[in-house]
Amino acid sequence: MRAVSLHRDVLLISSAVLHVNCVIVRAGVEEASASTVGGPIEVVPPVPAGETFVIDSPVLPDELDALPALIGQAGFPPASGLLATHADWDHLLGRLAFPGLALGCARSSASRLAGEPGSAQRELRAFDEELYISRPAPLALGSVQALPVPGHCAIASRELELHPTGGHTPDGMAIWIEWAHVLVVGDYLSPVEIPALNEGGSIDAYEATLTVLEPLLERAAHVVPGHGPAIDRDRAGAILAEDLDYLQALRERGGDAPLPAGRRTPGQRELHDQNVAELS
Repeated sequence: MRAVSLHRDVLLISSAVLHVNCVIVRAGVEEASASTVGGPIEVVPPVPAGETFVIDSPVLPDELDALPALIGQAGFPPASGLLATHADWDHLLGRLAFPGLALGCARSSASRLAGEPGSAQRELRAFDEELYISRPAPLALGSVQALPVPGHCAIASRELELHPTGGHTPDGMAIWIEWAHVLVVGDYLSPVEIPALNEGGSIDAYEATLTVLEPLLERAAHVVPGHGPAIDRDRAGAILAEDLDYLQALRERGGDAPLPAGRRTPGQRELHDQNVAELS
């Protein structure tokens, strides 16, 4: 697991498997201040008040176990909320680290979870069995809070902007952390994966999502995809253009569509074959 700071209020946690990204955001923490009263400058450290939300999740048990301590070591308040960009199993594991917290997600994701009871748990179990991973407890999603998207989600005195996504799956949301200029996009704009049309996804919906994301990129300092390293706005814009070209070629040429440059590995060709099968 790797942890980096994208902003004083935003940490990026990258899992050692699948390069799944987890974003930790805080708000309402008092800024450090300086005082010259009575002599030398005295620096007052930040007060760990306010709120901390955990967006998506790492994957491995030891990574999840380490999250509460990592949040504390960074000087963030204890986690008070969980958010998931969409309902794929590898983005829902925050509940294993914080079983007492409610999981917030788009209404579309809440509907998907309600319509597919036990699906995330079965997929996690299959993943763990393939890699011989043992977990201390099964995944229990508990209370799921459906959020209006597009809309806003309050965190202390600030708000997160929620924008609808779809195409990879039929559900989801991107999260714009305005004051930190960080955009969390879920399984879109990945520098390591081609657009993936999972069950319920579609080219039209995927293209619509990229249209929603494009103006947000202009304000972003960091863009965090669901898988792969965080990227800047210029790289994200280039990937967006490549993904649009790929989707158009997929629509017109099917299996003969060329993959984006830099994403032509055997694994991505297999993913391309799955896209073609999904369209047939």
